[in-house]
Amino acid sequence: MTAQQSSTAPVGSRPDGEDQFPAGAQVFVRDEVWLVRNSVRTEHDGAKVDVVGVSDFVRDQEAVFFTGLDRIELIDPRRTKLVRDESSNFRRSRLFLEAVLRKTALPQSERRLALADSFLLDSLPYQRRPAELALSGRNLRPRLLIADVVGLGKTLEIGLTLAELIRRGRGERILVVTPQHVLEQFQHELWTRFAIPLVRLDSVGIERIQREIPAGRNPFTYFKRVIVSIDTLKNTDQYKHHLERINWDAVVIDESHNLINRGSLRNQLAQILAPRTDALILASATPHNGDAKSFAELIGLLDPAAIRDPEHYRAEDIEHLFIRRTKISPEVREQMKGQWADRGPSQSVRCAATPAEEKIFEELATVWLPGENGTSVSSVPLFPYTLLKSFLSSHAALMATVSARIKTLEKKDDPTATRAELAALRTLQDLVAPLTEADSAKFAALVEQLRAIGVGPKSDARVVVFSERVQTLEWLRTVLPAALGFRGRAAEESTRVMHGGLSDEQQMQCVEDFGLADAPVRVLLTGDVASEGVNLHRQCHQLIHYDVPWSLIRIEQRNGRIDRYGQAHQPQFRALILTSEVEGAKDDTVVAERLLDREDQAHRALGTAEAVTGLYRAEAEEKSLIQDLLRGRTVDESLDAHRAEAEADAAMDDFLADFFGSVGDTQPGAEDADGSAPGSAGAGNAAVPRLFTSTAEFLDEALREVFPDATTSLDLHRDTETGLLSFRPPTDLVHRLKALPLDYVREQRLHERLLVTFNRRLAEHSLKRARESSTSSWPEISLLTDLHPVVEWLTDKVLVRLGRQEALIITADVPEPTYLVQGVYSNALGRPTVVKWMGVTRGGTVEDDMVGLLRRSGVEPTMANPMRHSEPVTALEAGIPDALAAAEQFLDRHRDAWDEPLRKPIDDYKARLGDWEQATLAGERTKKSLASFADSLLTTGRPLMRVLAVLVPDPEAPARPPSTA
Repeated sequence: MTAQQSSTAPVGSRPDGEDQFPAGAQVFVRDEVWLVRNSVRTEHDGAKVDVVGVSDFVRDQEAVFFTGLDRIELIDPRRTKLVRDESSNFRRSRLFLEAVLRKTALPQSERRLALADSFLLDSLPYQRRPAELALSGRNLRPRLLIADVVGLGKTLEIGLTLAELIRRGRGERILVVTPQHVLEQFQHELWTRFAIPLVRLDSVGIERIQREIPAGRNPFTYFKRVIVSIDTLKNTDQYKHHLERINWDAVVIDESHNLINRGSLRNQLAQILAPRTDALILASATPHNGDAKSFAELIGLLDPAAIRDPEHYRAEDIEHLFIRRTKISPEVREQMKGQWADRGPSQSVRCAATPAEEKIFEELATVWLPGENGTSVSSVPLFPYTLLKSFLSSHAALMATVSARIKTLEKKDDPTATRAELAALRTLQDLVAPLTEADSAKFAALVEQLRAIGVGPKSDARVVVFSERVQTLEWLRTVLPAALGFRGRAAEESTRVMHGGLSDEQQMQCVEDFGLADAPVRVLLTGDVASEGVNLHRQCHQLIHYDVPWSLIRIEQRNGRIDRYGQAHQPQFRALILTSEVEGAKDDTVVAERLLDREDQAHRALGTAEAVTGLYRAEAEEKSLIQDLLRGRTVDESLDAHRAEAEADAAMDDFLADFFGSVGDTQPGAEDADGSAPGSAGAGNAAVPRLFTSTAEFLDEALREVFPDATTSLDLHRDTETGLLSFRPPTDLVHRLKALPLDYVREQRLHERLLVTFNRRLAEHSLKRARESSTSSWPEISLLTDLHPVVEWLTDKVLVRLGRQEALIITADVPEPTYLVQGVYSNALGRPTVVKWMGVTRGGTVEDDMVGLLRRSGVEPTMANPMRHSEPVTALEAGIPDALAAAEQFLDRHRDAWDEPLRKPIDDYKARLGDWEQATLAGERTKKSLASFADSLLTTGRPLMRVLAVLVPDPEAPARPPSTA
């Protein structure tokens, strides 16, 4: 029976009317032939199809078409034209087949990782597990909260997850949202480690783009993959309008604990983005604020039906949506042996107050912070502790606090009520005004400690110094360089200040300069703006707390800036502890020193200090501690009491005990397709068909095929010893480079020459050398991965060399003509659910291991091309319809079995959806929407079929018996 007889519809068409255009297919639009790079459904305009030109008039041009606006014709595979491959060793055919294999998205049923071993990072299974969980099928969409504690490498875990989504055709449009001070750091990691380019749309970037694009155009459609500050997005209604009109394949929100407060601008932003993306990755080392309902809201962004009762749930109810490990988690500790030095103890450096400082201690103790029988002069109960904390930071900070309070009181309508407080403030002002660095015991100790570490004009040693007060940071910048022996320009360059008052560009520049080995900065003075997400460990393993925050969480976050994955030296921590002989003085031994000790104990015993108080927020910890101090409690009594209260809360006890007990160490029930746990030795890698042994071999032959005169046309140079490739990018490749980070393109002059390599050691060395440069942190040599724009560009160049609706003839060791056919089933969203690569004989026998067939048939680099075929081309073309019909019948027979692994998680989800609706009284419309989405993941319609090539026997070779069905 012929294909025409078996069905009236063309093979590969969709009877339900939904258009489908797989990557690598050729389409006919506006009288030209185009190669499909990606296709996604849109809400109003049908399918959105990204293409690159194939026919002469549009060759190498990029375009986007919508089925609702243009007629996009998928070429009928029955009309495929066969052409002889006259290339040496059938190189053209082998390259074409490999290119199609590479461009075809992995099917939804492939749960294992395909690319994890190909990037510029250490092979650590614990960092793979978030990606494995996202793809495991336990959650219908790749949505999860990565809640690893500080320092474990959440950015790398995010990069791996995004890479796997891209390989599956589910990462074409990516939005990454981070705090402004880590924009460049995040962008840098994803490009240098994974070859995932993100265009940075900070305030300057958006302004630049809006000058380049037509008025009113959505800037987020101008680039496919962007990174933007959450502060930029949340404060402008214009961006909200743009975001409401666009859908994403993947959205990443870093430091996602900031999204919890309902009604806040950050929360509103998250509510806009969550329903407009397929994949959603939230990341936070401190994701919980101690309130079950707030955390349930965060989880609800990932899956609205995950939690039945937002006030009563357990970790096991949502373990498919989050993963959390600490440095002492078994898998982390085992895998990090020798790669991450254990932190040193937190060393208290006691500084005896100077006479001038003792006078202030005495004033605070007698007037502002009297004992049990005394009364404070302050009309605001908490303000005396604001004064104390300012003074424990520096006299400069105390002066600022006193002056601000005086101004506030002088504006009050009833000055009589504040007369005593004003007088006391002016007394403090008189005591503070004459103080200089000579009167500061902590400053003298700081200089002594920095010199002991080795900081000075003739040393490369670096230190990060933290303070909560901007006034302290600015004062230290003016007096510290000279005290350390820096003079002239060196004094100005040796010390940098970073705090929240700086612009995002200034903050990013501080972080970058501190991470460059030969940059002149030696001391980074920073506020707690750098305590979340910032990497300061590249050239530094020394940290000094000039003042100590009254929060265990904040102390841990600060320490995590240098105690993190990739730290080559033992992290060293010091804290300056101001002491006093004044009776009743609340010096740093009362609060700061005890908090340092408790944080150190918790870190070593639990891996994190976040759950010690049961408050889970730095601001809440500090406020609660001050209130307890006012009640007469000690620091230890306060910490223990609040933990006891949290444990007594039946609504939260079980959940928090599980959650902060390193849930995610074992992930029970999280199994791969082969039944093994994600990250286990048995999980293995994805079954990705390949003709070439490596991407390097493919790229090498592709260059020879596409640019036979590459030495001249590309000015190509190869270093056979190191594996470095250097060439001048042609115009069409330069056009693709617009998606790369702008600073990187400009600083490395990529429009003029590209330096790339498959040598991981060379790429790592280039990255390290960039960090030792004072001019740029971008490496001049990039690692070629499957995702690299150069590899994608060459793959497309190989594909477009074959004409419209053509397939190649390969003389091989086969007994009869055998057609190589690709069959792809998809779901209603256009994503592949089943992908099969088949060999179909003239007799109708189907084998679904095309790569194995090719190898057995001798299709390899050393094969000879005899330039002869067993029968005319017309006779071979006549057999195409029957081969397609046989292939489709084979697919139809096995479709239900292939669909089974997809159907089970969908059925489980729908059952859970019913329980959730009943428990929450959710609206019927909401349930139907979620159920409809679940159903859309199932295979639908007929498969798309494509003839790739035909293997024919050599007429002069010894006859072989034909295959049997």
